[in-house]
Amino acid sequence: MAASSPRARGDKRRLILDAAIRVFARQGFHACRVSDVADEAGVAYGLVYHYFDSKEHMLNTLFTERWQLMLDAIVAIDEGHDASAREKLREVASFIIDSYRHEPDLMKVIIVEVTRAANSFGREHLQKIDEAYALIARIVESGRHDGSFKADISAQFAAMCFYGAIEQLLTAWIFDLMPRTDEELERAKSLVVEAICGGLEATPESAPAIAR
Repeated sequence: MAASSPRARGDKRRLILDAAIRVFARQGFHACRVSDVADEAGVAYGLVYHYFDSKEHMLNTLFTERWQLMLDAIVAIDEGHDASAREKLREVASFIIDSYRHEPDLMKVIIVEVTRAANSFGREHLQKIDEAYALIARIVESGRHDGSFKADISAQFAAMCFYGAIEQLLTAWIFDLMPRTDEELERAKSLVVEAICGGLEATPESAPAIAR
């Protein structure tokens, strides 16, 4: 029998991961079994173990893939063009909210099962999570240096407030605590930036830009 091609193997792996997203989102990570993922994917139970050691391996893979996409997007936003810190933060908010719009089940899994799971997966991935805060803080720091943001609010604190506000919005949509129409999601991009940047922005009476 001919060996399967790399593309076929990749397709099977992706099929299993996509099934895992649906199962984890629908049943919750801790309540499901590997066999549930196999059934959802329509593959043999043993085939799942050919690609993944456990359901933990699947969740770790899903998180790492999605989180790296976000990190790459933040870097591209920060370095891609000469925009103000506020404009860059709006682009970051837009990317994260659009990620939820297009892949709500995956974002639900990432938030509920990883970033908010402080005693398990969240702790395991803390360094990677912190990278996002650091990249957002770098954008805020540029605003502190050019005087558009207040110098007495640390970039690290502002970054945590900014991302925390977005994550709380996503959580509210996930648990149906707020309407999530396309109009509401689009409106939220500006609202979260206004709420956070409104407090960060310097007034004429504020301290001058930080000396480099």
